[in-house]
Parts: sequence; structure tokens; C-alpha cells
Amino acid sequence: MSRHVLTVDLRDDPEVIAAYVEHHRKVWPEVLRSLRAAGIDDMEIVLLGRRLVMIVETNGDIGAAFASHVSSNARVTQWEALMKSMQEPPPGRATGEWWAVMQPIFSLNAAERCSI
Repeated sequence: MSRHVLTVDLRDDPEVIAAYVEHHRKVWPEVLRSLRAAGIDDMEIVLLGRRLVMIVETNGDIGAAFASHVSSNARVTQWEALMKSMQEPPPGRATGEWWAVMQPIFSLNAAERCSI
């Protein structure tokens, strides 16, 4: 199992932020099924201000999983376009990234294993 942490910003508009949060309280069933079918074992999105952080766990390649998800059906494509319309790529992202991949710098479990 691999864990990935990504970030993106929401547009700087309180109404957009509220709409994004509300959509994620009622995620379309097709989106949930597609994420599972694409190999996403778990996903969590957290919010601070307008900065989103997504934690994803998968047994496969995350890029392949998201590509499979986005192209899985028209309803998922519609959802992803709607969500992207509310987002802005964050500063510091790599060329071509929308959700920027964050670099892990500390793990309590790993640090404890090294000190034993």
C-alpha cells in the first residue's frame, strides 16, 4: 500500500469554497464507485482556508488510478470538470501538475524504527 499527499487551492471566493464542501458531503455514487474500481483504497480531503490537502492510499500507481477514474464514464468526467472549475493549482507545483504532489519529510513510525 502506498500513501500519497497532494494539494490544490480553491478559488478565493467564499461561495465557491462552500459549494465545494457541500459537493463533497454528497459525492455522486458514480464517483465513489469509479474511485474504488480504479484502485483507490482510501482517500481523505482536508481543508484549511482555501487550501485542500488530499491523502490517497492505493496498491497501484496513483497516476494510472486517477487516469482510469477520470475516463471511467461521462458522469465522473462531469464531476471532475465541476470540481476543477472551483480549483486553482497551488504555487510551487511541478510543470503540468494541477494537484501538486507533496514531499514527505517526516514519519513518526519510520523515525522510531530507525532509533531502535
